[in-house]
Amino acid sequence: MTGSGDFTIVALGPSGMNVPPSQGPNAHLGSDWNRPGDEWGTGFTFPVAGCWDLHATRSNAIGDVWLKIVD
Repeated sequence: MTGSGDFTIVALGPSGMNVPPSQGPNAHLGSDWNRPGDEWGTGFTFPVAGCWDLHATRSNAIGDVWLKIVD
């Protein structure tokens, strides 16, 4: 993710659920990722099926990845 400073990520889910990572975030300092920004590793445990938004922020950068979690 581009930007500088602290990286934060949360999973926003059904009925307003807000779930922090179960692992990480951890900076990946040695990577073959050839793109702008830094690579971060995170893990999530989703408590229910549904539509989830992984919402990441870092200084003035914001990113979202949407997932459909099924039973």
